[in-house]
Amino acid sequence: MNSINRRAVLLAGLATAGAGALAACTNSTSTTPALVSPSGSAVAAAEKKRAGTGRQHKTTLTAAPAVIDLGGGIRAKTWTFNGRTPGKEVRLSAGDTLAAELANQLPGRTTTSIHWHGITLRNDMDGVPPATQTAVRAGSTFTYRFIADTPGTYFFHPHVGVQLDRGLYAPLIVEDPREPLAYDDEWVIVLDDWVDGVTGTPDEVFAELRQGMGGMDTGGDSGSGMEGHDMHDMGNTSSEASASASSGGMSSRFMLMGATSALLGGDAGDVKYPHHLVNGRVPAAPGVYTGKPGQKVRLRIINAGSDTAYRVALGGHRMTITHTDGFPVQHQQTDALLIGMGERYDVLVTLGDGVFPLVALAEGKNANGLALVRTAAGRAPTATVRPKELNGTILTASQLRVADDVRLKSATTDVTHQVKLTGGMMHYNWAINGQPFDMADPDANALVVEEGQRVRLDFVNDTTMWHPMHLHGHTYQLGGSGPRKDTAIVLPKKTLSVFFDADNPGQWMLHCHNAYHGEAGMMTNVAYQA
Repeated sequence: MNSINRRAVLLAGLATAGAGALAACTNSTSTTPALVSPSGSAVAAAEKKRAGTGRQHKTTLTAAPAVIDLGGGIRAKTWTFNGRTPGKEVRLSAGDTLAAELANQLPGRTTTSIHWHGITLRNDMDGVPPATQTAVRAGSTFTYRFIADTPGTYFFHPHVGVQLDRGLYAPLIVEDPREPLAYDDEWVIVLDDWVDGVTGTPDEVFAELRQGMGGMDTGGDSGSGMEGHDMHDMGNTSSEASASASSGGMSSRFMLMGATSALLGGDAGDVKYPHHLVNGRVPAAPGVYTGKPGQKVRLRIINAGSDTAYRVALGGHRMTITHTDGFPVQHQQTDALLIGMGERYDVLVTLGDGVFPLVALAEGKNANGLALVRTAAGRAPTATVRPKELNGTILTASQLRVADDVRLKSATTDVTHQVKLTGGMMHYNWAINGQPFDMADPDANALVVEEGQRVRLDFVNDTTMWHPMHLHGHTYQLGGSGPRKDTAIVLPKKTLSVFFDADNPGQWMLHCHNAYHGEAGMMTNVAYQA
């Protein structure tokens, strides 16, 4: 069994150099230098350099309990923004200022925040307690205000505990005023794995996972992640009985066993989800996009899930991938694509004549999300439809190439940090470089950079699970010619090298976008030296 880490590591296959070939690691030591404050003068100076339009887009986001209709007679008690999941799309033009007031009406003393996933914004608006702000207390408000200067497909969600796995998320679309693509319409597609208010809560899921696989003998506990939960002999079952028997009777109300995927290098995920949603609907009652034959439509696909990669295809169609994580790539046609948690893909499709299934196959989990495209009369496919495109050409980020106009300029690497992904399911001790993130001391074990440097990160996955690794406040390039991204899948026992320019001062989280891996400790701080 495998776990996923917070916000997205790219499917490896791009860079698999051995650890011996890595450049020297420059991790911070016990003598951590003075670091840039998230609200310091360097952050303010960087914000002044952003090209703004002077226009302001205001919105209020009220985080509160709600009962939502998932379709098919299924209702879930959860937390949402303004009573719906996904929340209402926020759309603005590049250079506009977003002024978003968060009103926390969550129960008890629950604190929360909003992280603007993928946006290169000012550090004190990044929404990461305690590193960049104090968590917003219940009954209080906080206004996020920043210039969104980079066009693309983004989304927003909390960065407190495992709140990501509730209903608190929504798309954020930054339009390009000089859009180079030609198309007739857009369809924003948000994917999610759903447990909240159906079989339990994310906090209950995390409490069970945190117990680890205690009594299981899976090859020792070296601390290297080799212990894993590699249950390949179990096939593709997720039954509670099998899990309980295999773990010596250990409770497995939420722990998924035996989910495997060759695309993900083995274990596919940790959590039993009763539902997989497309735009907040279950497959038995899918949402419908209505268009006309021959229309060219831009699909903006967002994986807001917490433990699931999705293989996405539109039956009867081929897709042309144009962007990933907001940045353009050299266009490539495909039948299907694989999208990890926190990743986003933009694709173009020319609609056929009929009724077609948009299927998000939960990779390795034998389940799916579903929406429909209707351009003519006809019978809708069944909830379990599996279009042949799912088994056709499947593209991952490692096979894409960056568009020339956003390729990083050639430069000498100034600093290299080894980012070793460690831990395993035996003790659920996910960490970076063997050190779990300490919320009480977010500067501890920081990866220190200086403004103006070209930085190389060598993700070395020492575990038996895949991790989608997400860097806040920046985009990195995969290798020398791979796409620009902020979340990328790192496969088990593989290395992925990425590069970015240190041009946005502050303190920025780097973590696995598996909500449960990140909360367990697979997170660190990429901090600018003052």
